[in-house]
Amino acid sequence: MRLIIGLGNPGAEYAGTRHNVGFEAINKLAYDHVINVTKAKRRALIGEGEIFMQKCLLIKPQTFMNLSGESVRDHIEFYKAESSDIIVIYDDVDIPLGEIRIRKQGSAGSHNGMKNIIYQIESDEFIRVRIGIGEKPPKWDLADYVLSKFKKEEFDGMVQGVTKACDAVEVILKDGVDAAMNKFN
Repeated sequence: MRLIIGLGNPGAEYAGTRHNVGFEAINKLAYDHVINVTKAKRRALIGEGEIFMQKCLLIKPQTFMNLSGESVRDHIEFYKAESSDIIVIYDDVDIPLGEIRIRKQGSAGSHNGMKNIIYQIESDEFIRVRIGIGEKPPKWDLADYVLSKFKKEEFDGMVQGVTKACDAVEVILKDGVDAAMNKFN
């Protein structure tokens, strides 16, 4: 079972914000592969299905971003998954809007949701797909920026990034992470 986790914040007030592109990627994967992500389990909305003949669980933690690791840990323990079985999709301010980066492991950088996941599962050895949300403007607070909504002129870039992230997850599942890194990085 592959656990595909999109990070974001629950609630209507956070819909459409930069920090929620991970949720948007899960929504697109769910739509594209006809997986219903509506069951509330282990502090997340989940949906189980198959993507390219691999059993997958799509997960949107509902613990708020900074505590995402609690829900991720609960799912790993319940499914007896290894950290290598998970793919985490999330926003990154250090990547241009509409671009993505794939990594097999590494630090969390400045992302508090990723810091919490690494802390909770005691590993940084899992695949991550980072979606660029663009650089924080000067004089903006980072928290205010990631919680801001995309401007009208940025919407196409956001959709492009989410689409590339979903394409990357599909390549990871079909051909492996190295193939995805060669294609998208």
